[in-house]
Amino acid sequence: MVQSTFGPVRALFFVAVVTAASTTPLWTAAADVVPGQTYTVTNLNSGKCVEARGTANGTAVVQGSCQTWRFTPTSDGYFQVGDGQVWDVTDVSVADSAKVQLWTYGGGNNQQWRAVEESAGVYHFVNRNSGKCLDVPGASTADGVQLQQYTCNGTGAQSFRLATSDATDLGPNVVVFDPSMPASSIQSRLNDIFRQQETNQFGQQRYAVLFKPGTYNVDVNVGYYTQVLGLGAKPDDVTINGQVHVEADWFGGNATQNFWRGAENIAIRPPGGTNTWAVSQAAPMRRTHTYGNMQLDDNGWSSGGFLADSVVSGQVRSGSQQQWLSRNTEWGSWTGSNWNMVFVGARNAPGTSFPNPPYTTVAQTPVVREKPFLTIDSAGKYSVAVPSLRSNTSGVSWATANPSIPLDQFFVAKPGTSAATINAQLAQGKHLLLTPGIHRISEPIRVTRPDTVVLGLGLATVMPTNGNMALDVSDVDGVKIAGILVDAAPTNSPLLMQVGAPGSSARHVSNPTSLHDVFFRIGGADVGRATTTLVVNSSDVIGDHMWLWRGDHSNGVGWDLNTADTGLVVNGQNVTMYGLFVEHYQKYQTIWNGNGGRTYFYQNEMPYEVPNQQAWMNGSTRGYAAYKVANSVTSHEAWGLGSYCFFNANRSVVADRAFEVPVASGVRFHSLVTVSLGGAGTIAHVINNTGGPSNSQTNVANVANFP
Repeated sequence: MVQSTFGPVRALFFVAVVTAASTTPLWTAAADVVPGQTYTVTNLNSGKCVEARGTANGTAVVQGSCQTWRFTPTSDGYFQVGDGQVWDVTDVSVADSAKVQLWTYGGGNNQQWRAVEESAGVYHFVNRNSGKCLDVPGASTADGVQLQQYTCNGTGAQSFRLATSDATDLGPNVVVFDPSMPASSIQSRLNDIFRQQETNQFGQQRYAVLFKPGTYNVDVNVGYYTQVLGLGAKPDDVTINGQVHVEADWFGGNATQNFWRGAENIAIRPPGGTNTWAVSQAAPMRRTHTYGNMQLDDNGWSSGGFLADSVVSGQVRSGSQQQWLSRNTEWGSWTGSNWNMVFVGARNAPGTSFPNPPYTTVAQTPVVREKPFLTIDSAGKYSVAVPSLRSNTSGVSWATANPSIPLDQFFVAKPGTSAATINAQLAQGKHLLLTPGIHRISEPIRVTRPDTVVLGLGLATVMPTNGNMALDVSDVDGVKIAGILVDAAPTNSPLLMQVGAPGSSARHVSNPTSLHDVFFRIGGADVGRATTTLVVNSSDVIGDHMWLWRGDHSNGVGWDLNTADTGLVVNGQNVTMYGLFVEHYQKYQTIWNGNGGRTYFYQNEMPYEVPNQQAWMNGSTRGYAAYKVANSVTSHEAWGLGSYCFFNANRSVVADRAFEVPVASGVRFHSLVTVSLGGAGTIAHVINNTGGPSNSQTNVANVANFP
């Protein structure tokens, strides 16, 4: 190698001397690599992009799907490539075939690369420490091959194209597919993600899998913390000729723990005629068009679920699903029931027949805004579509064009970004996109401006580490919070999230705040503690699928470990909830203090591990109701509510009632069910002193209407 001293990047040259059998090409140094810019890096020989399938130190840098890489100048024309975690030659080696990995940037020469232009937009990368080139071993075209350094030789295995057509850097855990990519490469990457995520119930990995408009002949198996998104304006802009599916093979067909995943904005054409979506809580399917049937179980128990703004051309088969909400849907037919099947604005739904079978049907959705979603145009520019508020609707929303916000009006936050930085961007008028991963914050994310959109991709997880709130939303018009998992930390948070400050009194009828696929977890991944999970002080708020969960299994779970009194407190007026799941809290699960509230579908399990009756007393009342409407409330209505007990630590424990409400002409409840799961414990009454018991002799009790 001829050593040269390089000055400015532009218009310099060097000569690579290789073996006598090789040519000796003359290459110009990079003229167009923009410092701080992000690029996709594609190998000319294989057509595959450089990616890292994770962010930890030691993660292999491989060829596969496309992700963007930031080129940050160091000195003398060299760059670190990455964001904090950068391309690194293992063991500071100078040898041929030394592998390239991710490692935290520490200024080492083995972490610095010169981009040397071969032709317009095509480069090879020379390591500062070794003088060797980034190389695909054996000129392989296979997916997942780890890159290495090797003596520069001028072959296609060392030539890479930089592209900024998609200059948006969504981080290493967003995988973007294009219909021009080989189906085998896409399938291989999908399989890799699923293998990692199939049983990864409490892991830290998060993925958003994005499909650009077009047709794909692939099978999409959706594991934990994986969100599958089509990037078209309408579901049929992205067609999957295969299933987009969830089974429970990992758990013997039992789908009751198939949580935290989703699919949105795609058309599904299952080859066998049936798409399986065997899920439980926090696993929504939205804005999908299934050409065929939909199966909601996997021949074992299942405890879902939520389907919205979707069409199934054939039959939906609920199988073992204990409960399910379908909102603004269309299908050929529905079959199946168990305890609580609710249909709101669902065309061709069965009529109300609760409890035999337990169908509850509301013909029109009174007021709703569909969840914001990410799109891309033909020029490769991302936007976020923000559906408008709709009233008194049935069926899907697709015929209506959605207003959209260009992604350059969003601050794109990756894990490690401080709340202070996020808040400064929000205060300046930016919207917020949270990329997949764990966002640990020591102060709340503060949403203070009207009409702000906060959108998470890939189950983006916010963890408040300092006893703080995760999100604090002001009492303003039109905020949209979507696709977020809030995970409590070991330091107790008195409150995890609030919408509107205490005492908020403004009305937002024409432009309410809405919460879409907003999930909370206290324990399970580790010890978490939070006295109250969510308080809604603003009026007219819409909740569109939420799961508030105090963990009942795995890590950091126990009566005195993951302590949490109450899930949801509603103080605002005219708040509406669709698909509200609140489980395992140690006092009241839900407290509703505001007038005019409406709930369409409620699912609850009482805390499992109550040690004895004395530990769970509300004054002289045994236990706490799952759903408490304050005595001062004069108007409230709810449809399709279920509460279950499984007092596995002490089967003699009793809850006096599941639902506790004032007796008033404006307070009405429809289709209520209580269940003693396996006869483990007793719920003495369904609502107030009416209905029941659910116990070891009679597991299920129903009340069709109250009063």
